[in-house]
Amino acid sequence: MTFAEVNLNTKMAEEESSFSEFERIDFLKDRHVRFFQRSLQVLPERYSSLETNRLTIAFFALSGLDVLDALDVVDKSALIEWIYSHQVLPTEDKSNTGRCGFRGSSYMGVPYNPSKGPGLPHPYDSGHVAMTYTGLASLLILGDDLSRVDKEACLSGVKALQLEDGSFYAVSEGSENDMRFVYCAACICYILDDWSGMDVERAARYIRSSLSYDNGIGQGASLESHGGSTFCAIATLCLMGKLQETLTERELNRIRRWCIMRQQSGFHGRPNKPVDTCYSFWVGAVLQLLDVFQYSNFEKNRNYILSTQDRLVGGFAKWPDSHPDPLHAYFGICGLSLLGESSLRRMHPALNVSERALQHLQQLHRTWSESCT
Repeated sequence: MTFAEVNLNTKMAEEESSFSEFERIDFLKDRHVRFFQRSLQVLPERYSSLETNRLTIAFFALSGLDVLDALDVVDKSALIEWIYSHQVLPTEDKSNTGRCGFRGSSYMGVPYNPSKGPGLPHPYDSGHVAMTYTGLASLLILGDDLSRVDKEACLSGVKALQLEDGSFYAVSEGSENDMRFVYCAACICYILDDWSGMDVERAARYIRSSLSYDNGIGQGASLESHGGSTFCAIATLCLMGKLQETLTERELNRIRRWCIMRQQSGFHGRPNKPVDTCYSFWVGAVLQLLDVFQYSNFEKNRNYILSTQDRLVGGFAKWPDSHPDPLHAYFGICGLSLLGESSLRRMHPALNVSERALQHLQQLHRTWSESCT
């Protein structure tokens, strides 16, 4: 045997050993279930700044448990009551309808007592478009029929947030306005089966204007392409039913290529940035919505996601050997679901909930439609 042949055989053995090592990485479902259970109750000190976003943290945990097919570990009725306690309802004179929706937690001084329900309205209380979306989505996941949602007030609150250029603020007092909140507004209208909460044509124009020179989509016009904002834009157009109407097939093909190019092992969100667990969903979902996810490398993606799994406490981090957090734990699970991990429920990528939750929503839509006829 020549030296070259020995070298080749050694290299092949090393690669086979490395592959086998990846194959031995198990998906630790039970640990992830416990991680999300803890996330519903208490957060580590390092995440204390997320208190105002607690409703979204709850969504990550609940939707994560749903995708894990483990919702039976939570008290659904208690959580439903807690979520409704954050609904900002109209006052008697309806002077606050432009501020209605769901807030992120009781940080505005509206205490919640499980035996007495929500406290009195606060004069500076207002909903947040992202919390309204995650609040409604969480109610769906828990099997609620949304009968206690003040749909008219929610839609009025969303409509008041839209700007002339088609984008949305997060809160009525003013904030950043970008693609994230366009997506949240579209999800709210889709869930409530009523698009009167936004000017759809104006929002579609905003999305088109955010298409960048490199064929990704930014948070707004002339801003850097980003995997997260590309997801928000494409998912919004899919929910609206305006994907083909807003973007040409040539433009969609360029977006497909831009997204495919984001894969190294897992996916990153921008050129020359490190791979990050959450983009296995953000970018992977776009590829699935555009019918080209099958052209990505499933094995590399799965191996990267599992390399960020915390084998002790559960959850996923953005990078290997980092602390897990609810966002990356949830989107790590979602990324694996897109890959067809056998123990997970399938995702509906545009609405970012399980197909089981979507079916529940579709049944609600049919019920609402029948009640109107």
